[in-house]
Amino acid sequence: MASLSPMQNAPMQNAPADPTAPAREAPRVSFVSLGCPKALVDSERILTRLRAEGYELSRTHAGADVVVVNTCGFLDSAKAESLEAIGAALKENGKVVVTGCMGAEPQAITERFPDVLAITGPQAYESVVEAVHAAAAPSHDPFLDLVPEQGVKLTPRHYAYLKISEGCDNSCSFCIIPHLRGSLASRPAAEVLREAERLVKAGVKELLVISQDTSAYGRDLRYAESQWGDRAVRARFLDLARELGSLGAWVRLHYVYPYPHVDEVVELMAEGKVLPYLDIPFQHAAPSVLRAMKRPANEEKTLERIKSWRRVCPDLSLRSTFIVGFPGETEEDFSYLLDWLEEAEIDRAGAFRYEPVAGAPANDLPLAAIAPEVKEARWRRFMERQQKVSARLLKRKIGKRLQVLIDEPGGGATGSLARGRSKADAPQIDGTVHIASRRPLRAGEIVTVKVDRADAYDLYGAAV
Repeated sequence: MASLSPMQNAPMQNAPADPTAPAREAPRVSFVSLGCPKALVDSERILTRLRAEGYELSRTHAGADVVVVNTCGFLDSAKAESLEAIGAALKENGKVVVTGCMGAEPQAITERFPDVLAITGPQAYESVVEAVHAAAAPSHDPFLDLVPEQGVKLTPRHYAYLKISEGCDNSCSFCIIPHLRGSLASRPAAEVLREAERLVKAGVKELLVISQDTSAYGRDLRYAESQWGDRAVRARFLDLARELGSLGAWVRLHYVYPYPHVDEVVELMAEGKVLPYLDIPFQHAAPSVLRAMKRPANEEKTLERIKSWRRVCPDLSLRSTFIVGFPGETEEDFSYLLDWLEEAEIDRAGAFRYEPVAGAPANDLPLAAIAPEVKEARWRRFMERQQKVSARLLKRKIGKRLQVLIDEPGGGATGSLARGRSKADAPQIDGTVHIASRRPLRAGEIVTVKVDRADAYDLYGAAV
């Protein structure tokens, strides 16, 4: 907490407080944030507002005046985790405010937990803050600067998520995100860039750009210009990526759909303006499954686009997620997916066993459900195939020198290995680079590492 501001010349608006009166203790909030990075950004915004109003953060539910649970409602398993978190908070504290995606369908919460204080939907920041006020009134001291300019962050100091839009205009049959979070609502480019600039000034070395559909950014705004510094910037994926790349931090692009205009952004990667990394949720490759999912079904065109991207930017790394066991998926469809995965050479891939989601159009498709044991077997086969692809691609990096951002310190007299990530690795979902170093390496430092060995997911080397 910062020191008192020098207010010697400011006029007194109120009578001075009684110096003998006991100081009012700041109210304390315990916070649970579940789900994806987009929900994490929502949590950061709520916490920034509460900290600015004088609230303290509690490490335990029992030590808090109120608990806020930011829920995930995308899959039934995520809903179950959210309900478990709400129940634990009620048991340990009793005063609970619920927000997030599950808040869009409050009946599922109130039926099980009628004693929660309030339920709000995703992005309903003001409603969450009002509910916290009702449970534990703020005791803000205007003489204290409680919040740094960049706001409260739940990530380490050296990287941060940058949300550029809310909602989604796609109609994938397995998804209810548009129902939970609404239609695409992009932020003006200047607003995004000002936030990014503050983060970089505060020491952030990597900006992770996120939204539900990043490559659709600005379409709802008709790509309108907004003033940033001495120039106007269009709310367009390419323009925003270019300007973010001028700030001096790594820029990593997540949740990008393979629209044709992504080709232009790959050129920025080849120029070194943004990281040569795309997180694209392909979900499947078999045309019949993609059609049932209401996803782009021309997989041959997608495969050719991937090859053309790599011709422009040979260092490009691709991460993706896939669904196995979607209704109607045949053994032929699944084998097609495995072969496609091999040919596309997806660097990092994860797979989900299909789960029906209440309210999703896929539930009404006239397609046969896949037996749980078949889903499990296909998931294992997918992960085994991807492990081989990953190991083959990582082996090609042996002997190369890579730029690595340190996440966990090490080296020097301790003899321990530092851990970091190359430009091909996003935090928490991709691989790690394990680094030997004669000098201590600090978190947030970017170092050059010569790779001397690799396994299926990670690299090992020495700082040079």
